[in-house]
Amino acid sequence: MFYVYVLYSVNFDRNYVGMTDRLEERLIEHNQGKTKSTKAFVPWVRVHKEVFETRLEARTREKYLKSATGRRWRKQNIRPRGATE
Repeated sequence: MFYVYVLYSVNFDRNYVGMTDRLEERLIEHNQGKTKSTKAFVPWVRVHKEVFETRLEARTREKYLKSATGRRWRKQNIRPRGATE
């Protein structure tokens, strides 16, 4: 299984979209500062996740969520403050 996830940095009011096959471990890595693009905005909470059977499906969805249309969809459908899955 592959996951597309959205993280939210409460302290910096920022989102991050990623893809992995190790969902829980990946969140820990983000919060330990092991990811260059997210370490400056620790701590992160997961506010959204989607499950896919193939890496290709997950990558396609991740690319969509990072696009301008996907950012609009995230603003309308994901409520970051206090909500985790």
